[in-house]
Amino acid sequence: MKRVIVNDKMQQGYAYYLTAPMGKKFGPEFKPELTPKEMLRLGVFGGKYMTDCRREFPRGWFTKAKLSPKKKNPLLNYFKVDASLPLRAWQDKGWIYPDDPRGWFQWYCRYYMGRRIPAEDDRQIRRWKAIKRHVMAVKKNCRPKDLDCRRKQRQALLHWAYDARKI
Repeated sequence: MKRVIVNDKMQQGYAYYLTAPMGKKFGPEFKPELTPKEMLRLGVFGGKYMTDCRREFPRGWFTKAKLSPKKKNPLLNYFKVDASLPLRAWQDKGWIYPDDPRGWFQWYCRYYMGRRIPAEDDRQIRRWKAIKRHVMAVKKNCRPKDLDCRRKQRQALLHWAYDARKI
């Protein structure tokens, strides 16, 4: 069991353990279509999401990652649109778990790495499943693989590890 200690802009001295193999032993209903590495390469969150916490995650995740160290740049997103609410909005809605102050993607990265927090994992997987309604909306309103149709909704799906390029 490996211990990870986090020291970045949002967490100091936070520690967690990796108790599952990386990329394996996910909950039975959790079947993300993209890995964190793939998401970072495609372009998510305007490139701003992971700029100060790279030491926590595998170096290879950042090879060819589209990052913007100073501020969010929606042009780095795969669909070239801003599909994110500010972190403050997520905090105000009570969607942020204290151990993952950056939100769902931070949880997913840590879960992918092998961290398990059963109650929080269940909550986040329920949230991930709820996003699938956007897959159905794209299918209903767009021709298959028409990547110009509903670009903002497709980008949002990428943020949740759904491969919106295949819809």
